[in-house]
Amino acid sequence: MLTTTLSQFMLRTGIYSGSNSRAMIPDLFRGLGAKRVVLFSDRGLEKAGIVDKISGIFNLTPHGVGPELVGTFLEITQDAESSTVNAATRYAREKGADAVLAVGGGSVLDTVKGVKYSLHHGLSDINEAIPGGFKYESFPEANYIPIPHISVPTTAGTGSEVSPIAVIFNEEIQLKTNLINPFLASDMAVLDPDLTVSLPPAITAFTGFDALTHAIEALASPTATSITDAHALQAIRIVEQNLVSVVEDGVNVEARMEMLQGSLMGITAFSFALNAIPVHNFAHAYGALFRIPHGLANAVFLPIVMEHIPNLYLPKVNQLAQALAVETSGDKETVLARVIEKIRILQYKVGLPSNFEKYNISAGDLDKTIAAVASDPAAVAFPMPPELIRAVGEKAVALKVGS
Repeated sequence: MLTTTLSQFMLRTGIYSGSNSRAMIPDLFRGLGAKRVVLFSDRGLEKAGIVDKISGIFNLTPHGVGPELVGTFLEITQDAESSTVNAATRYAREKGADAVLAVGGGSVLDTVKGVKYSLHHGLSDINEAIPGGFKYESFPEANYIPIPHISVPTTAGTGSEVSPIAVIFNEEIQLKTNLINPFLASDMAVLDPDLTVSLPPAITAFTGFDALTHAIEALASPTATSITDAHALQAIRIVEQNLVSVVEDGVNVEARMEMLQGSLMGITAFSFALNAIPVHNFAHAYGALFRIPHGLANAVFLPIVMEHIPNLYLPKVNQLAQALAVETSGDKETVLARVIEKIRILQYKVGLPSNFEKYNISAGDLDKTIAAVASDPAAVAFPMPPELIRAVGEKAVALKVGS
C-alpha cells in the first residue's frame, strides 16, 4: 500500500448517542434552521410504536418555538427502491418540507438520502442521477446540500446515517445503483439504543454481520489508511464482543449501544477505504436478483469469499485475527483459516444460515448471477473471473442434486 497516495476522509455528521437521545431531535432541527420537517419511516416501525415515539416528541415543543412536523411518509420498502424515493420526494414537495427526518434501517436511511438529493437538484426521478448505475461526486462537483437532515438508525448494521453512499434499487434494470456524495450523509445522527431493543433476533444478527462485513472489507482494501483501519478494527472488536449478547438478549441496552457505534465505525471505514469489496459485490447482485436482505447476503458470502480470495485478506490477517480474538500463531494461511472458522462459529451462534438453501435458487438461476455479479458497480474496482463467481455462488446456493 502506498501510504502517500491521495486519500480522503470526511466524517461530517454530528453524532448524539445514548438512551432517550431522541428527545433532542426538535432542538437539533431548530439549531439547523428547520421549520417544516417530514418524517420518513416504514410500516413495520409504525407497528412497533417507534414512529409514534419520535413524532410525539414534536408535540412537546411549544408552538412557534421549534420546527413543526408537517407529515409522515411510511411507504418505504426493502432495498430503497427508486419508485419509493420518487414517491417520497413528491410527498416532501407537497408538504412544503424544508427538512428531512429518517427513522429506520438502511432502506429508510438511503431512501431519504435520495429524497434530499432529488429535492436539492430538482429531480422527479432519482434514476436520472445514476444513469449508469454508479455516480461518484467529489469536490468541486459535490456541493453543500442546505436541507437539514437528521437520521435515527433503528438497526445496527448499515451505518447509513453517517455514510456518503446511497444504495438505491433500480427496479427497471434490476440493479442496486450507487450514489456517492459527501453531503448525502446526515447533518446529525441520533443513536438511541432504546429504539433498537425491539428488533427481532434474526434481523439483529444479519444487520450485525453487515457491520462486520463493512469493517473487514475496509481493513482488506488496497486503499485503506491508518484512519480507516482504526475505525475498522474497533468495529470488528465491538461486533465480536457484543453481537451474540444482543441476539440472545435484545433488551441489553449497553450491548445495543455498542453495536450502534460499531456499525457507525464500520461504515465509516468502508466508505473511505472504498475499493475492493467482493462480498458486497455478491450481496448486491444476489439481493437484486432474489430479493435477499442485504445483511443476510453479506453474512452468507463473507466466509465463502474470504476462503476463495485469500490473497485479499492475508496482508492484515494478524490484525484481523486479534480483533476477532483469534490465535495468531503459525503462518498467515493458518491464521486466515482460523479467522474464517471464527466467523462461521459466530454465524452459527446468532442463528444465521451458512447458505441460501431456503431461497431455492436453481442451476439456471445461478447462471444469471455470473453477469449480475460482473455488472454490479462494485466490480469496476475488483473484477472477478466467471469461474470464481460461479465457485462462490455454488457454495452459497447449496444446490440440490437435479435442481
